Amino acid sequence: MNTLTLIRHAKSSWSDASLDDFERPLNKRGERDLPAMARRVRDFYVERGLAPDQLLTSAAVRALTTAEALAATMKLDREQLVVIPELYAASSQALLALLQQQSDHWQHLMLVGHNPGLESLGYTLTHERLPKFPTAAVLHIRLGISRWRELAEACGSVELFDYPKLHH
Repeated sequence: MNTLTLIRHAKSSWSDASLDDFERPLNKRGERDLPAMARRVRDFYVERGLAPDQLLTSAAVRALTTAEALAATMKLDREQLVVIPELYAASSQALLALLQQQSDHWQHLMLVGHNPGLESLGYTLTHERLPKFPTAAVLHIRLGISRWRELAEACGSVELFDYPKLHH
């Protein structure tokens, strides 16, 4: 069975008003939360032998920074980190379509992206309403499918939902 992990980028900075949204870096809280979040993700997956086959990320600075920290912490190979520019500002429908096109060679995909698309996709796939989907949140979904093209509404169940403030 396939598994999908949706990860929202760590907290980003609004301090430089001249920066385009795409270019916004992580803020201090994002930089602080990210290493611990990456370690928790690694520990959850390594303990279960669930390392991702591919880590797909938006090209926006805050998402790429998050994805690179995850990849380094999980010791993924460089080619496992795949930057997909279309993930930036993608709707849940666009995310679903993109995932349906992935190779069946991959059983576990991680996707680092943005709200509201991620939260909406999580709900579409599981029909489990989460109270919120904050920055640096990790949603691990067990899917009742073995081929990505079968990805459809309510085909999955939430196996893990974690975010930094759960641990304060």
